[in-house]
Amino acid sequence: MPEGLFMQTPKSILLHLDSSVRAAERVKVACRLADDFDAQVICMSCTMSALMRYPFALEGAAQAISIMQELDKECRDKAFATFVAAGAGSPRLTWAEPLADAPWGFVRRALYADLMILGQRDPDDPAAGELPADFLPSLLVDSGRPALILPYAGAIAPIGRTVLVAWKETREAARAVSAALPWLRNANHVHVVCYGESARESLHALQGYLEVQGISATLHPGGPEQGDAGSNLLSMAADLGADLLVMGCYGHSRAREWVWGGATHTILQSMTLPVLMSH
Repeated sequence: MPEGLFMQTPKSILLHLDSSVRAAERVKVACRLADDFDAQVICMSCTMSALMRYPFALEGAAQAISIMQELDKECRDKAFATFVAAGAGSPRLTWAEPLADAPWGFVRRALYADLMILGQRDPDDPAAGELPADFLPSLLVDSGRPALILPYAGAIAPIGRTVLVAWKETREAARAVSAALPWLRNANHVHVVCYGESARESLHALQGYLEVQGISATLHPGGPEQGDAGSNLLSMAADLGADLLVMGCYGHSRAREWVWGGATHTILQSMTLPVLMSH
């Protein structure tokens, strides 16, 4: 493997585990990536304390608080059991005890990782309530680290054979492309789409950058910017047979809450393929 490629592959991967149905799928993907990139994976459970989810328990008897603590232990035990079963003793995977101040402790741990592996929130999974609804996008923003986000439905095929890059002349998109270089170099097909009046110019500029990296890309000027860009991206990904979408995560703060850009919101809610996303 050329030295430049080796140096840009993620070597430290942080995998988020919980008691959701799809947690085992994330472990399997992490194992494959660890082998592909010669990387180490830290597996960490992260859930909100049951006392945070059910604050009324604080007003109840000590027995109620004890029940909440038992719920927390059940979540951790289930995540650990998934790690043991799906990891199949891989020497590249290491279990790390969750930090006490979850979920924000997970953000701190992410600062020491090259890449995170996360799961799309499934509102129909009982485990969805274990974390705030905005945990995933907030984690991307607060940590500044790229994340490979896996959809909650469908089988996960090998990732990165056909890649669709959603390009925009922004810091977020540029960071996402940089994080995606290990996949882009090894892909069979790389497609890049850009919307807006200067789409062609932006695409050709990115094409020049990718060529320096040894990557050949097919360009797709997407026409004027549209309000439903997220749905258009998912539709294009399906038409191209893409198994990875690369894009920036967009949003702005308002009264300590994050308001997500239209495409970001749509993708996080309706994604049908793995997404490599960066803020």
